[in-house]
Amino acid sequence: MIWLLIFTLAGIVFFNRYLLLEPRLPIRLPNVVRQALQYSAPCLLTAICGPILLGDTGLSGLASNPYTYAALFSIGCALVIKSMLLSVLVSLAGFYTLLYLLN
Repeated sequence: MIWLLIFTLAGIVFFNRYLLLEPRLPIRLPNVVRQALQYSAPCLLTAICGPILLGDTGLSGLASNPYTYAALFSIGCALVIKSMLLSVLVSLAGFYTLLYLLN
């Protein structure tokens, strides 16, 4: 169920961004709207990841949550690795490795 939700939201974000930001399409938006659409993916990811990281315990459970360490690892990968695809692949591998080791 969670994978279906993730892929559905990813599809919605992709098609919205493609239809509204593709320069070859005849739709022209004001610059303010185009800049606001740049923040749609980070906002959506924050809305999805926030409840996963905080869970039922809130801020007090962050130190014992393996998702916290996986998220920090992913942030570190994004800062160090400049290729987005490689960063995502390394982050996913690290995420599942950390979940396996910490559970």
